[in-house]
Amino acid sequence: MSVTPTSTAAISIKGVRVDYESFTAVRSLDLEIYPGEVFGLIGPNGAGKTSTFKVLSTLLEPTYGEVYIDGIDIAEQPEEARRRLGSMQDLAPVPTDLKVWEFLDCFAHAYGLNKAERRQRINECLEMVDLVGKRDAMCQSLSRGMTQRVVLAKCLLHSPRVLLLDEPASGMDPVSRVRLRDTIQELSRKGVAVLISSHILTELSNLCSHIGILNHGELLDHGPTRDVVQRMTKDHSFRLIQIKTLGANAELAAFLDEREGVLDLVAEESQVRFKFSGSPQDQADLLKEIIQQGLAITSFEETETNIEDILLGLNTVPGSTQSSPPLNPAV
Repeated sequence: MSVTPTSTAAISIKGVRVDYESFTAVRSLDLEIYPGEVFGLIGPNGAGKTSTFKVLSTLLEPTYGEVYIDGIDIAEQPEEARRRLGSMQDLAPVPTDLKVWEFLDCFAHAYGLNKAERRQRINECLEMVDLVGKRDAMCQSLSRGMTQRVVLAKCLLHSPRVLLLDEPASGMDPVSRVRLRDTIQELSRKGVAVLISSHILTELSNLCSHIGILNHGELLDHGPTRDVVQRMTKDHSFRLIQIKTLGANAELAAFLDEREGVLDLVAEESQVRFKFSGSPQDQADLLKEIIQQGLAITSFEETETNIEDILLGLNTVPGSTQSSPPLNPAV
């Protein structure tokens, strides 16, 4: 058995590079994730997240580099590594002509569980994702969120030590997202290492103990979530302002767009966010002007930088001269 000699990491990635012909999706990636950590990998589309997940799940061979799953070299012993892995891809297919328990039983059998073990693990995993009541339901009758949770249950049947979740909350309703969060937290308490990517950034910030910022195939920073956010926001020359409004905010957005010191204005439903580079007095004057304009606002507050703010700023991160990726591979 090939075991990495210097690390007790559940996932160990050493100098991994992924090339698609002339395009480099992942470059010199080094990362370690430990048992019990919930690690969020974030970055814009094309950052290299999907390619990284494919390598870790043994679906894609890296151009070069080493990957260890629970101490197993996936290049030398891919089958053994897969026994330690649970991998959930975005929009994983589920057969419509099987009952939930039948679908899970097929995979439990493939994992080598005997009949008694299969029955026990199916019940345990359905309980873990809060779908015991759907055991005899047809898969085709499930909602999108329930289907995602059944797929998660499938990934847990063989008690993996490492769980890879690529956009697991995609299409989930709020209730299913809560169930997903509870399941991941329970697995973390049991020592399972969870690597998750998601565009629902509020979920990641509330769920992940650690995050990594991936952009143009390069890992810009990683570590405990709060530490990474602080390091990625070294520029204190501006403050983040959030204004909540009554109803439509188009008039407020147009007014702010013409004000000096207002940067990166984002207008959402009943809310406007922007960076403000002025002094505290300038900020007070801006609030006064808004009130004098008679614009209906319910709050005006300075907010802390979060994961979403970091992701929005990645398009301006220097240092990449890559061309666009090829059309076929999802990176």
